[in-house]
Amino acid sequence: FFFCPQEIVSGESEEESNGVNLMEFSDEILLHILSYVPCTDLVLNVRRTCRKLATLCLDKSLTHTVLLQKDYKVNKDKVKQLMRDIGKEIYQLNMAGCYWLPSSTIDHVTRCKNLVKLNLSGCHVTSLRLSKMLSTLQHLRSLAIDVNPGFDASQLSSECKATLSRVSELKQTLYTPSYGVVPCCTSLEKLLLYFEILDRSREGFMLSGQLMVGESNVPHYQNLRVFYARLAPGYVNQEVVRLYLAVLSDRTPENLHAFLISAPGSFAETGATKNLLDSMARNVRLDALQLPKAWINGSGLLQHLKFNNPFYFSFSRCTLSGGHLIQRVINGGKDLKSLTSLNLSGCVHCLAPESLFRKAEDDIDSSILESLVVSCCNLRHLNLSAAHHHSSESIGNHLCQLLSRLKHLLSLALPVCSITDIAANVEKPPTASNLVPQTFGRKVRIGIQTYPRNFADQANQKIESSVFWALMGSLRFLETLEIIGSSFSSAMPRNEPAIRNSLPPCVRAQSVGDSEVAAISQLTYLQSLTLAQLPNILTGSGLINIGLQCQHLRTLSLANLGMMGKVVYMSALMDMLKHCKCLRDLRLEQPYFCAGAQFFQALSHCSSLQRLCIVSRSGTLQSDAVMSFMANCLEVIMCHMFMGESLTVCKNLQQSIVRSFQADRPALNVVIFPLLHEDLTEVIRDVPMRHLDEITLFKSRVAEEPPNLWW
Repeated sequence: FFFCPQEIVSGESEEESNGVNLMEFSDEILLHILSYVPCTDLVLNVRRTCRKLATLCLDKSLTHTVLLQKDYKVNKDKVKQLMRDIGKEIYQLNMAGCYWLPSSTIDHVTRCKNLVKLNLSGCHVTSLRLSKMLSTLQHLRSLAIDVNPGFDASQLSSECKATLSRVSELKQTLYTPSYGVVPCCTSLEKLLLYFEILDRSREGFMLSGQLMVGESNVPHYQNLRVFYARLAPGYVNQEVVRLYLAVLSDRTPENLHAFLISAPGSFAETGATKNLLDSMARNVRLDALQLPKAWINGSGLLQHLKFNNPFYFSFSRCTLSGGHLIQRVINGGKDLKSLTSLNLSGCVHCLAPESLFRKAEDDIDSSILESLVVSCCNLRHLNLSAAHHHSSESIGNHLCQLLSRLKHLLSLALPVCSITDIAANVEKPPTASNLVPQTFGRKVRIGIQTYPRNFADQANQKIESSVFWALMGSLRFLETLEIIGSSFSSAMPRNEPAIRNSLPPCVRAQSVGDSEVAAISQLTYLQSLTLAQLPNILTGSGLINIGLQCQHLRTLSLANLGMMGKVVYMSALMDMLKHCKCLRDLRLEQPYFCAGAQFFQALSHCSSLQRLCIVSRSGTLQSDAVMSFMANCLEVIMCHMFMGESLTVCKNLQQSIVRSFQADRPALNVVIFPLLHEDLTEVIRDVPMRHLDEITLFKSRVAEEPPNLWW
């Protein structure tokens, strides 16, 4: 880091120094610079360099909020010293996902007497430790915790319950059937519930959704404004969330303005939930809505719900037609400038007037999309993935042309087939790559056209006139982009064995390849990119353009690009990685991927890399190359590889990495395991939720949750 200036340390005069003296900057500028430094470094290191910095590092603007959630170098001793030095100055403390810290670390939080907001999601906290800590935090109003097996609410002291009675915001992640601390929180205004309960124990016994004997079943929802529940797959999660909803169905809070339930698969509506929805339709006006698909499909619910100034809608996986979307949600073109986030992922008919006689692959009705764009002109997050949105040949009505009007977009998810330039496809005969079957069968030897590798030649060759190129040019401030094949499914689903077969890509997607990828390089401020099931990738040359132009790229996820029997883009990927100095997360999912010395040598150029995940059926790795990479890239704290190697090779490599680097990297998490092994799901359940949810499992993340749902 830049501290401390040489002239301050050595006492040189200003005339003797040829460099810039940072201490001559105003306090305001220095405070802004210091705000980018982790709090542990500020308090434990930087402030000891000189008197001025000793004062500035303890400024209230820097100590008011302490964020440790991705400070992977922090350990128990640093937390102890930090709390001792500035504990009384901390009002907001975020330790989410600090899975590597021992549970005794939480004891030091008791020094933060003035805490108002505390996030301990992903931390090891027992009932007794939680009780002791909360008993001292009388000013606490916002709390996030995990509820693990063994949690016992009867162990909470009366002082702890008094603190909880004043909490207005609660986020609970449940790993066991329980109400957690919800019954103690009598002043709740915001309740976020994450259900991660497995259907089977480690011993193989089926679990029940019934709560522990003696638990209160009367949560206090009378002041509730926000209710959010996200369910992992499994019937137990559904059983438990119904218990939470039962109280809501008896009396709907008058001030409820956000009601969101995210449930995968089938989550059937019951009499109690129907009563709840009917009550909501009569008594509340919502600003945010998300419901399980079974609760919306075939019902007239949306016609009766009332909205105030909605900022978030999610109709993911619903059979909602475009006609219903316009009439019941947008009210025939009503001004919805307040809407900033819209998730239509998996809504296969949302851009068609009706769904009764329509095939999923039929062309969209551009007038519906145009109404959506005009009415919701301030959208910042839009998800249209997991559906076939095929544009017609009408000039000016292509999906990309209409979306280019949304100048405020920050994140966008599209199916691959939606970005196809229809006019270009009509004029262009099918290429050899289009004719190659996308299977794992016998490899077919074909001639491959040589594509130019530099940006200028690529641009001049084909693409400036395409609708996708124009769309990328119009969304210059886009930070997150996902282009995902409509039939793509990851080889590693959540609680099931690895998928061995994949569905072929959409016919309309067959022409999407290198030139479309090159168009993405226009997004100067791009931070996160996901590309999955682009069948016409021949060399991957567009990746190099992205590496050169998108210097802010922090997250990259590539899956099933080009032919499935060979990694045709490996050379281009290695060239790309040499330019990705800000890349922190890399996820690669590709059959037959060879994680060898050349790949890891290229990856070593990514000096900021923290997390790596490789998923590859029949993939291979070189243990020596992995060890050398880990030794060179000191910031890497997560290495997940699910390949085709034997269990012995995987275990030996995993043990070698842990033995060599765990001492210097307290947050190190290593999982190396055969992808098709029958015990894969047992291994996955031990992965910290932060890594599992953010990178290891593939999913679309655009508009997955309302913006700023939690701090």
